[in-house]
Amino acid sequence: MVRALIFAGGTGQRMNSRSKPKQFIEIHGKPILIYTLEHFEYHEEIDDIIVVCIEEWMERLSGFLHRFGISKVSEIVPGGPTGHDSIYNGLVALRNRANPDDIILIHDGVRPLITDELITSNIKSVKEYGNSITVEPTRESVIISKDGSLALDAPPAHQMYVSKAPQSFYYKDIIEVYDKASEDGIKSIDSAHLLSIYDMPMQMVRSSKNNSSERKIFLELLNSAGNSFKNCFPHDTLNSSALSTSHDQGYIAFSQLWIIYLKLSLA
Repeated sequence: MVRALIFAGGTGQRMNSRSKPKQFIEIHGKPILIYTLEHFEYHEEIDDIIVVCIEEWMERLSGFLHRFGISKVSEIVPGGPTGHDSIYNGLVALRNRANPDDIILIHDGVRPLITDELITSNIKSVKEYGNSITVEPTRESVIISKDGSLALDAPPAHQMYVSKAPQSFYYKDIIEVYDKASEDGIKSIDSAHLLSIYDMPMQMVRSSKNNSSERKIFLELLNSAGNSFKNCFPHDTLNSSALSTSHDQGYIAFSQLWIIYLKLSLA
């Protein structure tokens, strides 16, 4: 069985999203989290979805799932104080019903710009290699520093990649490393970071090129949020007079979607 574990337990503090968590901010009448879930809902190889959610928003999430026809979600699990904790909560919730060889795709609920091809590639990679991490080549030089002051190294750009999502595993392997981290008191940025701490091998899955339909979807989302932008991106190319006073949608549009759009435009 192939399962998706979608973590959406964050409160969006970096987005200054005070009234609503960023994953529930609506763009074009639909929460960002639902856009993400739809990719897994409609993918023929995904059998089950687990969502890790802010506890206070679990009931509202149930309503959104019903409203938008998301039927593969079998369980909503309370999130934890960090992304690491939220992922572990979701994995623990699967302990009594997941088979050791079930494939688990871990994905961030506020990253809706993925493709069916990328999901398929992750599943295939786990079957062939085991632990699989979606990556994207870096477009800029990366500096290594131990103290945040002295630059120790600038590795060749062609050797450097950014970890993305989904990050995919056999259930037996990923629950084992999170159990070990719990025993050792270790918390990680993401699953790739955790596996690197324990020197576990990972196969890279190249992030798929965003096709024209994906770009079109993004532009439609960006357009629909256009009238709610706030002056929160000082060097943007949009006319600031067209921006309104909504902090919520403005921050998510620029801090999440606008950055992604710039990356797509340069791809």
